Amino acid sequence: MMTLTPKAAEELGKLLADQANSSSFAGLRLAVRKGGCAGWQYEMKVAEPEPGDVVVESGAARLILAGDSLDRLRGCAVDYSDDLTDAGFKVLNPNAARSCGCGTSFEAADDAPGTHAVADGEACGTH
Repeated sequence: MMTLTPKAAEELGKLLADQANSSSFAGLRLAVRKGGCAGWQYEMKVAEPEPGDVVVESGAARLILAGDSLDRLRGCAVDYSDDLTDAGFKVLNPNAARSCGCGTSFEAADDAPGTHAVADGEACGTH
């Protein structure tokens, strides 16, 4: 199952409280889609759960995991970084063999070797 760090739960709770027109069932919906520099990319948006999704709650925070992405998200954690140049929610993925420098895409350890587009940690758009 996926978890939220305490900082991510705190920030997500604030975000959802600030969403005046969101429903009481909305949360941060996380999915994994083919694409990005390294083969797979994370997709995050405030939304309501869809059929097949799994909901993880921590206090006022609600994380919604897309049902078709559960295998790629198993064992991951969502953290929040408030660095001046790179603030936002981050996925800590122990299943990633490599990740793009932007942190939004990854190559899964079970993907075929040599299928990623950039070297581990290299920034997107440099090729």
